[in-house]
Amino acid sequence: MAAGVNKVILVGNLGKDPEVRYVQSGNAVCTLRLAVTERRKEGDQWKDHTEWMDVVTFGKTAENAGQYLQKGRQIYVEGRLQTRQFKDKEGVEKWRTEVVANQVLFLGGGGDRGAGAGPKKSEGGRPSAGGSPPGDDAPPPADNGGFVDDDLPF
Repeated sequence: MAAGVNKVILVGNLGKDPEVRYVQSGNAVCTLRLAVTERRKEGDQWKDHTEWMDVVTFGKTAENAGQYLQKGRQIYVEGRLQTRQFKDKEGVEKWRTEVVANQVLFLGGGGDRGAGAGPKKSEGGRPSAGGSPPGDDAPPPADNGGFVDDDLPF
């Protein structure tokens, strides 16, 4: 029997600023809170329905997300679902399902700074976490509102 498939693709907006921490080995871990909103028809009206996702990413992707992202920013996430078990401060056993991202792409603007505003910190780095960035020193992509200027006459 073939192995299963565990793949998640999400596009949404950050509900709060990324939280980066470093584990004992020195690796970065970044937690993102992602709001994914879709429109649903309820009776005669269309209403927004928002699902909140916990997204975790590691290494350079985590560092870049912590450096360049902030609340309100739209991102594309590709990864897998993972459920983990832990005990809270009172010792109560809990379960949490989260998306473990292997790719995070920075999309349009959002938040106070929007796209193309540069890094939040003075350190260098790549504009997109994971994936194939255009170059080591390239600035974050500019938000052009979805407009493609291809010089076509029509």
